[in-house]
Amino acid sequence: MELALYILLPFVAFLYASVGHGGASGYLALMAIMGVSAIYMKPTALILNLCVAGVAFLQFRRMGYFKWRLFYPFIITSIPAALIGGYLSLDGEIYKRILGVLLIFAVIRMLWRPNVEKQENIKIPIFYGLVSGALIGFFSGLIGIGGGIILSPLILVFGWASVKEAAAVSALFIWVNSFAGLIGLSIAGFELEPNYILLIVSAVAGGLGGAYFGGSVLNAKKLSYLLVGVLTLASIKLIMF
Repeated sequence: MELALYILLPFVAFLYASVGHGGASGYLALMAIMGVSAIYMKPTALILNLCVAGVAFLQFRRMGYFKWRLFYPFIITSIPAALIGGYLSLDGEIYKRILGVLLIFAVIRMLWRPNVEKQENIKIPIFYGLVSGALIGFFSGLIGIGGGIILSPLILVFGWASVKEAAAVSALFIWVNSFAGLIGLSIAGFELEPNYILLIVSAVAGGLGGAYFGGSVLNAKKLSYLLVGVLTLASIKLIMF
């Protein structure tokens, strides 16, 4: 089971990085399926998120997709909210149920790829950005994800940016929230998965490839269906068992 985790992790990181995500929901899904202890899941996912989302952001920014005006309304409130969420701890069973529900968002995000590149973008209302940032940031810190699985669909639904612009903003949003969540978690104390260094190496390798191909040439729609299967299985396992 441990070997399977190292094999699948780069694949998950590749797919998530290709759409500007850190992959925490995928890593949590894999760890849940592989039976990793709940005490390791949240901090390990946040560490991996920092590495992969950072790689994804640098690649999308280098290609000119990052828009500061789209980023700052969300991050103002998400940072303190993620700190609070990271500090709080949940009962193991409650944590698994909430995570299972949030994984459904990841499934929807991977399946739904709207064609909005040719639409004229709408300016984001500051109030919406502040409220959304606070809510997403809190749950990001609480569960151990970066929030990209919620933020990027939100941006696309309201037409605030193109797909790749949303990916660039989501990548930095994920990185900042993961960092804030990890700080909050460190105040309360945490333990990392014993072989987390190997997990980081595997995730970064996949993330580098995903960020490059996602930002330039890759259409990962078919591959994403495999990831959807993993997320769906993990969601059912967490909610039902």
